[in-house]
Amino acid sequence: MNRGTNHRFIRILKGTAMALSALAVLTLLPTSPIQASDYRQTQGAGLNARPLALGIGKSVVIDLPRDIKDVLVADPKIANAVVRSAQRAYIIGAAVGQTNIVFFDASGQQIGAYDIAVTRDLNGIRTALRQSIPNADIHVEGLGDGVMLLGSAATAIEAQQAADLAARLTGDANRVVNNIAIRGRDQVMLKITVAEVQRNIIKQLGVDLTANMSYGTSVVKFSNSNPFTQTGQPLVSGNALTTSFGNGPSVQATLRAMESAGVVRTLAEPNLTAISGEPASFLAGGEFPVPSGVTCTNSLCTPSVTFKKFGVLLNFTPVVLSEGKISLKVSTEVSEVSSDNAITISGLSVPSIKTRRVDSTVEIPSGGSLAMAGLIQDQTKQAINGLPGMTQLPVLGTLFRSRDYINRQTELMVLVTPYVVRAVAQKDLSRPDDGFADASDPQSDLLGNINRIYGVPGRAVAQGQNYRGRFGFITD
Repeated sequence: MNRGTNHRFIRILKGTAMALSALAVLTLLPTSPIQASDYRQTQGAGLNARPLALGIGKSVVIDLPRDIKDVLVADPKIANAVVRSAQRAYIIGAAVGQTNIVFFDASGQQIGAYDIAVTRDLNGIRTALRQSIPNADIHVEGLGDGVMLLGSAATAIEAQQAADLAARLTGDANRVVNNIAIRGRDQVMLKITVAEVQRNIIKQLGVDLTANMSYGTSVVKFSNSNPFTQTGQPLVSGNALTTSFGNGPSVQATLRAMESAGVVRTLAEPNLTAISGEPASFLAGGEFPVPSGVTCTNSLCTPSVTFKKFGVLLNFTPVVLSEGKISLKVSTEVSEVSSDNAITISGLSVPSIKTRRVDSTVEIPSGGSLAMAGLIQDQTKQAINGLPGMTQLPVLGTLFRSRDYINRQTELMVLVTPYVVRAVAQKDLSRPDDGFADASDPQSDLLGNINRIYGVPGRAVAQGQNYRGRFGFITD
């Protein structure tokens, strides 16, 4: 293209831009123009362009240091430039996206370059957030066709309210990215009391008969052993009674009778503290090995094991909704190793686990208590084993059968009390070993004392609390 053609091309562009300006200037809002001094900060960078963010249907005024002769718009569908005067232009956002605009002078030198990012109008969202959540410091930024929330809020409720409001104004919750930080998040201490009582009653009664009778050249042998199928094994081996008649027949009877009653009490009172919204867990128990496979090396095989947890397990996640109100998700589990339903693998006995589990999500005030009770289980098992036909005989049928009876009763109760807590000074805390001192040899030998100091001597007692005797942590 020769120089004359180039001048005509520039005049065409300028004429077109001037024609568009008449329509565009009617919709432009009064804005502060970008001064040439702002551009001089980056013009030394050569082709580096200045980033510029616009909303859809919004405009910005650009003031350039020299007369504009040519304008290059990469994608007019995203943003357009209107030249109003020799050194002033308007950039208008048309659609969501990115493009760039470059301005040239009469000599073809670049006098301005801008990377344009057009996003949805965020002023409406900013105004709504300021009006609905005035105490929060929330910033709204464009992210493609969506928005990103930055800054901080006092509580998780305010942060969620901001996200819900932005989702309603944008029309799609998937276009809202919530990066609001919670300042000064509350801490929640959870006091849990897990109490369980198990009662077991087992009754076993059985008779095993073994007979050896000879009549001439004929020999008759009889053996009847009745198993206890509910427990898998007898509680006692039994007493044997043997009767013989000279060289005649002999009869041996083994009587197995046993009654067992037991009670198991489980009590755990863990106290846990977690930040609002963060999970915490507690385990009072242990782990037992379970075979998980076999590893063979050079024809030498060794079993591999994994460990399973048992005991009192507590998981909870607190969320402070407002001052003094807590949303609490609690999961409590009480488990124990049992021989019931145990299996044997390659001569190795693998026990089973009895588990009682409680899951709940509640809203409760700070200091309020929640009781998860009524978890009662009553299990009765009874089995009669014996020789078919003979067990139905009156009186004598007892000699050919065994009775196995089991009754288990379990009651579990969980008390939950959450507190919103603050940090305290170390001097206000006490330890179980405060003031502990070993007893001297004469005190141990003559008086049987294990330690000689109880509690912390010299600690002031609060007014209105007149205790008598020793107090504090006591170790006997």
